[in-house]
Amino acid sequence: MLQAMPSLNALRAFEATARHLSVARAAAEMNVTPSALSHQIRGLEELLGQPLFERRARSITLTPYGRLLYPGLQAGFGLIRDAVASVQAASDGRILVVSAPPGLTSKWLAARLYRFTEAYPDIDLRISSSVGYANFSVDGVDAAIRNVPLARADDPALIYEKLIDVVLAPVCSPRLIAKFGPLDAPGVLTKVPLIHDDQLAGRPEFPGWADWTKAAGIAGGDLGRGLRLSSADHALDVALEGAGVLLTHTILAHDELRNGRLIMPFDVVLPSRRSYYFVYPRTKQKQPNVLAFQNWLRGEIGQLDARLLGVDAAVS
Repeated sequence: MLQAMPSLNALRAFEATARHLSVARAAAEMNVTPSALSHQIRGLEELLGQPLFERRARSITLTPYGRLLYPGLQAGFGLIRDAVASVQAASDGRILVVSAPPGLTSKWLAARLYRFTEAYPDIDLRISSSVGYANFSVDGVDAAIRNVPLARADDPALIYEKLIDVVLAPVCSPRLIAKFGPLDAPGVLTKVPLIHDDQLAGRPEFPGWADWTKAAGIAGGDLGRGLRLSSADHALDVALEGAGVLLTHTILAHDELRNGRLIMPFDVVLPSRRSYYFVYPRTKQKQPNVLAFQNWLRGEIGQLDARLLGVDAAVS
C-alpha cells in the first residue's frame, strides 16, 4: 500500500514523458535536463514499486503500469492547465466579455459587432448570450446589456446606463398582407392569426395583446389563438414567414422593418416599464475596454430610426 504521495514534480515528469514518449522532448517542455527528468521518473518507479516505461535502444513505451497511471494524470494536469489558462485569459487586458440577451444578440447586436472589432482591433470581444443575468463575480463577465424593469436598475455596486426604452408594437410580414389582404384597421386583427412571445407572458411590466387591443379601441376577438413561442427571436422568425402578427420589442424588429421584410401596420405602439441598460461593476468604471464598448453602443443606438422604434409615438 502506498504510504506517501509522489511529488508533483515526479508526476509532471512522468505525464510529460508519457505524452511525448520522449525524454528529450519532455525535458525541454519542463525546462530541465534529460538526466534530471529521468531521475524524477526513477524515483516515482521506486516509490510505486513498478516500472512505468519500457526503455528500448531508440524509444520508450509505457508498461501496463504506466498505461494504468497515465490517463488519470493526463486528465488532472489538463484540468490544471485549463484553470491556469482561464486565469491568464481573465487577466489579459485585451479580452472583453459582454453578456447580452439571446433575442437582442440574434436580431440586433450580432449584425453590428464587426464595426466594433474594426474600430477596436486590439480588443478581443466575446459575447456571452444568456437569458439570465450574468453574475459579475463568478461568470467572468466584464459588462452586460440587460433588459431591466425600471425599479430594478438600482444596485449600488453596478453602473447602469440606459440605452433605450422597451416599446412594443404589432409587426407582420408582407406575405401575411398578400394572403389576408390589407390590415387597414386594428379590428382586422380579430380575423388574422396572432403570434405570441411567451417570454412576455406573466410579466406585469410588459403589455400584451389585451393591452394593445384596448389602446387601439378593439373589442372582442379571441386573443389567445395562434402560435406560441418561448423566445423572442424565434417568434420573429415565425412572423417573417408570414404566419401571423406578432407583438414584439420594436428594437428587435428594427432591422427587418428597415429592410421591408417586416412592416408595422398600425400606429398604436405601447411603452413598457422596462428598458435596455448597459451595466457593469463600479470596479470596472475606468477599464478602457468597457468604456470603449459603452461608447460604441451609444453610437449604434444613436443611429437607429426612431420612427421604426415607435419611441416618440408610444402611448401610455
